[in-house]
Amino acid sequence: MMRLATLSDLDAIDAIYQEIHTGEEAGRTTIGWVRSIYPTRATAEAAIRAGDMFVLEAGGRIVAAARINQEQVPEYANCPWAADAPPEQVMVLHTLVVAPAESGKGYGSRFVACYEDYARAHGCPYLRMDTNERNRTARALYAKLGYTEPGIVDCAFNGIPGVRLVCLEKTLTD
Repeated sequence: MMRLATLSDLDAIDAIYQEIHTGEEAGRTTIGWVRSIYPTRATAEAAIRAGDMFVLEAGGRIVAAARINQEQVPEYANCPWAADAPPEQVMVLHTLVVAPAESGKGYGSRFVACYEDYARAHGCPYLRMDTNERNRTARALYAKLGYTEPGIVDCAFNGIPGVRLVCLEKTLTD
């Protein structure tokens, strides 16, 4: 079940971030994030306080988390989006993470389905998100879920230089 995160979820969210950073540093995964730069406990806390951090629970524990809001990052202005979407009808998924121990169990797909339901419920048929070009796992998942890649933006993203930001979009039709 996806629900709004609370401050009591902060340790669990941060633990997922730290596991992902450790996996990247050990070469077990390639996401393009940098420990102590992004994502951090502070970014998770800010999202919780802003009221737009969500978690997915399974078996009484948090297995995935992400921020969902209508904030399109400035880098999106440089993407040739296929849909000319009014900003008030766009919902954005930021920093989706799945606990590494839970990888391959469908939690990423389930979270994205919840995100799509949330967007529908808020009158936003246009969905946007991004990932690092190096994150092939995320790109494959999003493609399988019907997201297209209208462009890649070279930038410094969330404090990380040299990022090739893959922009993804989907228009809900039902």
